[in-house]
Amino acid sequence: MPRVLLPGQASRLFTGGQAEIEVAATSFRALLRELETRYPGLGRQVEDGMAVAIDGEIHQDAYATPLREGSEIVLIPKIGGG
Repeated sequence: MPRVLLPGQASRLFTGGQAEIEVAATSFRALLRELETRYPGLGRQVEDGMAVAIDGEIHQDAYATPLREGSEIVLIPKIGGG
């Protein structure tokens, strides 16, 4: 199964502190739906405020990216600036 690494405050807010989550999703779009179902609000948080690295590669538009058995998805909080 793919696994999601969710560092920091997001894990505390949405998953009760669980920083690693296994998912059944086979694409990033399905992953977002699964996260939103399991942890309401997390899917939206990922879409709006997080960068995504899949198997060590940062994706600007990951929606159609396939996930494979053993994929590692790291959700990285975006840093605001100005």
